[in-house]
Amino acid sequence: MIISFVRTVLLYIVILAAVRLMGKRQISELQTSELVVTLLISDIAAIPMQDTGQPLASGFIPIAVLVMCEIAISVFMLKSGKFRRLVCGKPIVLINNGQLDQKEMSRLRLSIEDLFEELREKDVFSIRDVAWAIMETNGKLSIVKKPEADQPTNQLLGLCPSDTGLEVVVISDGEFSDSSLRLCGQSRRWAEDILSQQGLSLRQVFIMTADTQGGYAIIPKQGDNLSTMKGGSTS
Repeated sequence: MIISFVRTVLLYIVILAAVRLMGKRQISELQTSELVVTLLISDIAAIPMQDTGQPLASGFIPIAVLVMCEIAISVFMLKSGKFRRLVCGKPIVLINNGQLDQKEMSRLRLSIEDLFEELREKDVFSIRDVAWAIMETNGKLSIVKKPEADQPTNQLLGLCPSDTGLEVVVISDGEFSDSSLRLCGQSRRWAEDILSQQGLSLRQVFIMTADTQGGYAIIPKQGDNLSTMKGGSTS
């Protein structure tokens, strides 16, 4: 019994260290690769934990290999947007400016009941209150309410704010996102012209966001006194 106790404690420490090495996101929202690694680690750890005849190395080595693979994949995903989309996919717009995209729902095999359940979890009880709904790569639904449906509602306050539309990331770590540019109705040429006006090159941009009304914000990469956020509107 003492041997089983010691082996269990050792495996617990190893798994705890593995999760810490893979990052805090493992604890909350799992991407596809992270979910696979987490499930595999739990199965592998159970074998030497239950069978004292198995050497602990039969659990330690596979866990270490999986952690190294996950860290390597995470690094590749940071360096390459294409590789990240290959592994994790990309966000899917289900409700576009108040219009439900039935084809995307069918492609995701998302039923009406599933969609309404997700909306209710966001404290939305009428689909008419939703301007944008996006299925993220981790399987969670992000929503933007219509201005008049926000809490407290602008309608009750007698306000009529301008609609800035949906803000999306069009450049991430020096790489364009063509799908995001199309979503906000812009092109690479539009973004390149703005960068030229700001005196920035593509490789100097850490994040550039744009919205459907022509607004934008730029966060240059740190270094060379370029870390100040820049923003504006072309509308």
